[in-house]
Amino acid sequence: MKKSYLYWIFMATAVLAYACGSKDNKTTSGTAAGNKPENAKHIAIVDDLTKKLQLKPDSVGLRLQLAAVLDSVGDYKTALQHIDTLIMRDSLNYGLWFQKGQVMQDARDTSGAILMFKRAIRIYPSTDALLSLANLYAETKNKDAVAICARIRDLQQGREMDAHCAFITGVYYARTGDAAQALKYFDECVANNYTYMVAYIEKGLIYFDQKNYTEALKIFQFASRVNNLYADAYYYQARAYEMMNQKDSAVLRYKQALSLDKTIAEAHNGLKRLGEEK
Repeated sequence: MKKSYLYWIFMATAVLAYACGSKDNKTTSGTAAGNKPENAKHIAIVDDLTKKLQLKPDSVGLRLQLAAVLDSVGDYKTALQHIDTLIMRDSLNYGLWFQKGQVMQDARDTSGAILMFKRAIRIYPSTDALLSLANLYAETKNKDAVAICARIRDLQQGREMDAHCAFITGVYYARTGDAAQALKYFDECVANNYTYMVAYIEKGLIYFDQKNYTEALKIFQFASRVNNLYADAYYYQARAYEMMNQKDSAVLRYKQALSLDKTIAEAHNGLKRLGEEK
């Protein structure tokens, strides 16, 4: 899990708040004629927010929205500069340290992100910050991930939170090579949340890494039945078919994945390997 679920909520809220408040950016979803490419939309949003911030440099909301959009387009350095500006004014604001950690995580500065999440937690030990820290600990094989998740589960915040904790615990065991424990926790995750799609992928990858492609394929196929718009489920089906030397099925699934998400570079690479793309 590269980002915590609460981060995506924040991002959506920030961008939607901007879009709804702007009279100059009335766009519709989908592929209606006249819509700009997504990157052009983001550039336009960045430009407009930058101009507005120049007029209102003390606006915390504008600066946060701009930092969020800059993060989404990969301009992490500038996003961090805006967050640091806010931190200089309010160093005890838990949310600013948490957002800085999220941007650093996106920039693949794992050690820096861990430090920022810990700083946020010292100010206010919120569940979202604890989960974000546990997630990075799991990915870096730090057993503190398991302890943090157990701490959160003891709070009894409901099945959705239990699902997050089970998933992160499963990731820790998967990364440390304990397949049996990893499978146990991924199963526990989806038992609490049937549509927790990344848990199916992680579970399937355990079998994939064991070269049990038939079992991995079954899980990826099941994931696509749970959510038939989940591009990764088709991409990993394609990988399993490719490893099983079933070219036609692999090509079909790579194309299905790309029909849902054209940005999956690995799917394009798969088609190239199979001689279907130049």
